[in-house]
Amino acid sequence: MKKCVSLHAYRPAVERQRRAGHAGRLALPVLAAMTLAGCGAAERLENVGKAPPLTAIENPTTKQGYVPVQMPMPDPVQPHYNANSLWRTGARSFFKDQRAKGVGDILTVIVSITDRAEFENETERSRSSSEDFGAAGAVGNVINRILPDGSSASAAVDLNSDGSHRGSGTVERSEELVTNVAAVVTQVLPNGNLVIEGRQEVRVNFEVRELIIAGVVRPEDIAANNTIESSKIAEARIAYGGRGQITDVQQPRYGQQVLDIVLPF
Repeated sequence: MKKCVSLHAYRPAVERQRRAGHAGRLALPVLAAMTLAGCGAAERLENVGKAPPLTAIENPTTKQGYVPVQMPMPDPVQPHYNANSLWRTGARSFFKDQRAKGVGDILTVIVSITDRAEFENETERSRSSSEDFGAAGAVGNVINRILPDGSSASAAVDLNSDGSHRGSGTVERSEELVTNVAAVVTQVLPNGNLVIEGRQEVRVNFEVRELIIAGVVRPEDIAANNTIESSKIAEARIAYGGRGQITDVQQPRYGQQVLDIVLPF
């Protein structure tokens, strides 16, 4: 004798399977986040109670990912020497110039960034349209017989549309950074311009503040005291930040960062 089982008996099992599958799908991104965080978490656990280490001084051209700068260059100009003359074409003085000019030379970059921007935009748009369609005469009489009671062919179709849009936005930004940093010439381009890169790290208690600067400068823009303003650096890359306990507290946790990226709402 076959035993009859109600469909209600299967619902708890089906519901458990559905929940298990949903939990499994949610577990995948969580496990991936834990795996990604594990690489940096192990190193951070080793440094608990210790000050963050400073980066070792090394040749920037030997770092992984270093790519020499390539830019459009004019044709090289051969130096011209005048006979029986101490003056050389292109020289800036009779004496040796102490300003940076070759790979490995050092110059001081005066970083002065005072950025202030304020934008305000407002847009308003409105449109209204109306369409009427009717029929009279013999055609109207035929249509009146077809239409329900109370309707008239003189106003068979009446269309109205009204649309409006209004948007506004405001952006206000104020930034200021004033400091000095020494940079090293890492490359001399064919036209004589210098590629520089500098890094400065300062550790105060358990927080490291670092300033990174890189770009291309003209030898003519270097002052007599071997300094150059940051505004005269082409392709300038300036980064000012830090790492340590204070920075860690200011940043959201790894899980929250992953959820902010993955979740669509």
